[in-house]
Amino acid sequence: MSITIRGFDVPIINNGYREPLRIPEHCPPSTLRLAGRRSARTQGPRRESPSRSTSNGIKRESQPNHLRGTSLSDAADFIIRSPNRESCWRSIALFGVNTASYKFALAEALMRSKDRESDLLGLEELAVPFSSAICRHLLSSTKQGTMPRSKFLDACRRFNEGELTQQGLVDATVRDGFGDVLDAFHIVSGADVPKRFFVAERKPSGAIRLTEDFFELSVSSHSSSLACEVEARWRLVETAWRVGLNHRLIDVDSGGGDLQLMATDESGRRLSVTHARHALNGYQKGVCFYCSSPLNVAGAKSSSVEVDHFLPHTLMNRGRSMNLNGVWNLVNACRDCNRGPQGKFARPPVDRYLTNLHRRNEYYISSHHPLRETIIAQTGQTEPARRTYLRDQYQSAIDALIHTWEPASEGESAL
Repeated sequence: MSITIRGFDVPIINNGYREPLRIPEHCPPSTLRLAGRRSARTQGPRRESPSRSTSNGIKRESQPNHLRGTSLSDAADFIIRSPNRESCWRSIALFGVNTASYKFALAEALMRSKDRESDLLGLEELAVPFSSAICRHLLSSTKQGTMPRSKFLDACRRFNEGELTQQGLVDATVRDGFGDVLDAFHIVSGADVPKRFFVAERKPSGAIRLTEDFFELSVSSHSSSLACEVEARWRLVETAWRVGLNHRLIDVDSGGGDLQLMATDESGRRLSVTHARHALNGYQKGVCFYCSSPLNVAGAKSSSVEVDHFLPHTLMNRGRSMNLNGVWNLVNACRDCNRGPQGKFARPPVDRYLTNLHRRNEYYISSHHPLRETIIAQTGQTEPARRTYLRDQYQSAIDALIHTWEPASEGESAL
């Protein structure tokens, strides 16, 4: 079962531990209606049921008893809290079950095509950056999916070994590489995201048509960070396939001063997976966790993005047994918030940020992210247990450090 919000079919999760469905106050007024699994666009006319108004002025149809107390899926919640192009793109890259790396490769290929003048992008032209991305990742990680065999991946391997020409690789990509990815790219949690970045026109054009939303996204202040976020997610997923991260949890290494996510392979060798700030950025929507100012994790500007311990690291020097280097306790912050003149330093933030931290961690867990097992192992097997864990650790920090902190000014929270 799902609800339809502004044309977007949102799956509902029946989970006794979750809070009741609430429509965010900043979500523009719209009519919500219950819908089945098929998109409303394909169902034809349907008679509207009597509606009632909620406390925030949004009309909602009366829910059957069995739906009361249900909540939006975390992927839909991620979008609805800030329903913009960036959130839609991030949900594509960051949420969903990954059986192959094709979505990541397509996201990279699209971003490499952002400066073109025409909105029509032929599949042969698209095949070049798409296959190039796959070939590059195959050099460092031979497993790029869960399927035992793939004609397309075999073609990429043959190209890497010098057994296939560039044109041969392009032909193989057009024939075998795009498969379902063009149709599945915009699907998150069983439904299309509200904003599409291209429309597939296989026949008669043999192309995709880039949308205005894509071109607007490509020139946004987030565009360079989005590429880093896709790459970070891709590296985590391929590492999970290669070494089985469900059994070898990810930890954090601060060697060299730049926090890295690390994994351990079967031989006990530690592997650097990706920068922590790249892996954290997308799930807090590219803004400072505290003041909501935009962050750029790409290039020279990334030096202004700092990975902060939500509960201060200094607590570990006071004999506290908590693992504060765990991903569950790390957030991206701007330099001003982290250690500016009125910065946080070694103080826990005020209570309201704890809710945002819990929501951010739940995004990781619900998105089939390779960090899922790590966060569950560190904070609890169930949502209530994780909520309690955070509350207990926060109270322990308050008891030890007494003083709390909040930014001098802040924008609307993305979480």
